[in-house]
Amino acid sequence: MTTKEIILELRTKNGLSQDELAQKVFVTRQAVSRWETGETVPNTETLKLLSALFHVSINTLLGSPRQLICQCCGMPLEDAIISKEKDGTLNEDYCQWCYADGTYTYSDMDDLIEVCIPHMASASFTEAQARAYMKENLPKLDYWKRYEQLSDGGQFEAFKQQLIDEINALAIEGMPKLEKLNALVGSYVNLPYRLPSGTQVKFLDDGTTYLGNQLPCAFDAERCFGVLANMDFILISTYGRDGADPELVLYKKR
Repeated sequence: MTTKEIILELRTKNGLSQDELAQKVFVTRQAVSRWETGETVPNTETLKLLSALFHVSINTLLGSPRQLICQCCGMPLEDAIISKEKDGTLNEDYCQWCYADGTYTYSDMDDLIEVCIPHMASASFTEAQARAYMKENLPKLDYWKRYEQLSDGGQFEAFKQQLIDEINALAIEGMPKLEKLNALVGSYVNLPYRLPSGTQVKFLDDGTTYLGNQLPCAFDAERCFGVLANMDFILISTYGRDGADPELVLYKKR
């Protein structure tokens, strides 16, 4: 699709008139009309406003002239998994797992590889092949090439260790010692918990990246412990296969 077709589709999909869209991005109705006829295209600043308004990348608005890949893990990027800055704007260089709200979530390439391997391996692509592929290709990505420049000097790793220590100090019965926290996007781990009243409630934001891990349950081989945390809270739950029958064990504000 071309830029004119994309803007028209996004505007109509969101129920906006040309006047209403113009007001939201501080241009005239005539400017919107010219975009939709292909006479002109939005300038860079207006593309940023359109990107924020419609929650799509500038690359998408321009008709996807580039194949975006995460410059940390190498994953192909679609609008739904592109990372965000602290102000909510999209960062088209990273996925939500590798960069969240202005923070890089991986400082050790081997840790990243171990997290990615289970999702990459298949009958036609063994774990050994996946590991060899990542070891060869990750160093070519911008984040790892510029790691010394982009890294925070270990501050985020220190924060993760602080969280790990706090979680282990809770001494949850049946839960093994937590060793690592990985980046997890809310939409993948936002389970509905049933309250005593019978109401089901979710505690997470689908679009936010959290830190967490899954651990075996000592009491029931069919269930796991799920650990999630950020600067504001610690959440521990148990659940069955594929997140079935989740039960909240602990929700603690920090």
